[in-house]
Amino acid sequence: MTTKTKARKFRIRRSAGPAASTASGAERPAFESSQATVRPGSNAAPDGPDAATPEEPRTPAPEPGRTGQISSAAETSASQDIDEIRKEGLTGRQLRMARRMAQKHGLAPTSDFDAVRLLRAKGIDPFQRSTFLELVSSNTQPEAAATGQQKIQLPQTVPAGQMQLPSTHVNPAERRASEIMAIQRDIGRRRRRKLALLFSRLMAFVFLPTFIVGYYFFNIATPMYSTKSEFLILTADGMGSTPGAGLFSGTAFATGQDSIATQSYLESKDAMLRLDSDLGFRNHFSQSWIDPIQRLDPGATNEEAYKVYKKYVKLGYDPTEGVIRMELSTADPEVSRQFSEKLIEYAEQRVDELSQEKRIDAVKTAIHSLEEAKSDRRAAQERLVALQEGSILDPEGEIANIRALIQNVELQLQEKQLALNTQLNNPRPNAAKVEALRSQIEVLQTELAKQNARLTEATEDSSSLASQAAEIQMAQADLATADMVLQSALETKRQSEIEANKQVRYLTVSVKPVTSQDPSYPRAFENTIVAFLIFAGVYLMVSLTASILREQVSS
Repeated sequence: MTTKTKARKFRIRRSAGPAASTASGAERPAFESSQATVRPGSNAAPDGPDAATPEEPRTPAPEPGRTGQISSAAETSASQDIDEIRKEGLTGRQLRMARRMAQKHGLAPTSDFDAVRLLRAKGIDPFQRSTFLELVSSNTQPEAAATGQQKIQLPQTVPAGQMQLPSTHVNPAERRASEIMAIQRDIGRRRRRKLALLFSRLMAFVFLPTFIVGYYFFNIATPMYSTKSEFLILTADGMGSTPGAGLFSGTAFATGQDSIATQSYLESKDAMLRLDSDLGFRNHFSQSWIDPIQRLDPGATNEEAYKVYKKYVKLGYDPTEGVIRMELSTADPEVSRQFSEKLIEYAEQRVDELSQEKRIDAVKTAIHSLEEAKSDRRAAQERLVALQEGSILDPEGEIANIRALIQNVELQLQEKQLALNTQLNNPRPNAAKVEALRSQIEVLQTELAKQNARLTEATEDSSSLASQAAEIQMAQADLATADMVLQSALETKRQSEIEANKQVRYLTVSVKPVTSQDPSYPRAFENTIVAFLIFAGVYLMVSLTASILREQVSS
């Protein structure tokens, strides 16, 4: 064998050495596989296009024997790569993401840094954000890894006319510096891209809507003139007759229910319809020069008009002071004042109706009792008159006369009996006188029996005087009782009328409506700030929710 043939075989063997070592360490990066591994102390020259071909074969000197465990080239390269990854200053979250991604791709890393190294060796960026479609499609990758299938990598295009040979003269420090610079540029590019996306989202969802709202309030919205007024409901002066009647008299608690009822009436659809029929509420807000957002459709229903009414008529009741505050806004200041005065007039009418109902309820019972007392007295009077017409007009006097007559007859009868006894006691009484006395005694006894019968016995035509007198006395007692009841009913009615007059409600206007010269609405600056805060809050809530969901899906 010639010298040139031996040299050619030696050169082929030396050039195949680094490739074999690279094949044994398949987990080394691409830029590591392109560099030959040269042990210190060896005299072998690196391969490359500039390597000199020896003219004479040289026999390499035998290396001295080594003792102990010797790391392979793959382990040495992996440890160097892990050290370089440690110097990159990765965060704990990035390392956890790398370990999860390595597990999804079917790798078995020994540490978080080893997971980064293995992913980069497979050409996968462990810190690249995945969309929801990629996350869904990545669920099939562990199955492919379990079956031994690998992801298909298509070859990249190579520019024509350029040499794509690995460099053999690369300084490790310069290589690390270039890699660190590339990482820093990538981080800066990501930050700029994220800031640009954030600013674009803020422009689309916060600043642009706020600008549109502000433009509407400053340039398009029709100015509204508000008229403010205050009024309160008072009771009549005076104290009640009962001990607790004047406890809340003259205070805001005495008219609280009436004030709330009046406020509810002014806020009702009935008040809106009356105002529309009297002053044309619907026609005012349907004018063409009002902006489309605040304008009322001419053919709108009562419900739509009532929404506009509740928007521009604001009422508030202060229970501590008993004051009802009203603010009414329209596009014309004079119309606003007219609407306010008309609503106050409606409130006065409503208060009068409420107090009238109270007065009627308070006096109604007293009037009914008085009518019943009058009917009872009239019936008692008629009964007494009927008894007097059907019998003696004055039974008491007739009875007194009869009793006087009976008493006189009894005296005469007693005298005659004494005279008869005197004649009978004589030895020789006068027979004529005795007979005359006996005849007179019989007559007096008959008269006495007759008069007693008149008092106690009834006849066919009428009852006895005693019963007639008793009936008349009962009728007179009933008449006296009816008179007392009638007098009490009259007093109760008079007192009820006094109490009802004390319950009269008066509506007093403390602040009269005055025509406004400057518009009160819209408050452009305040409304724009409120719109900005609302849009910013909604965007913040949506972005936080999306980030939480993305974190939960990617974990």
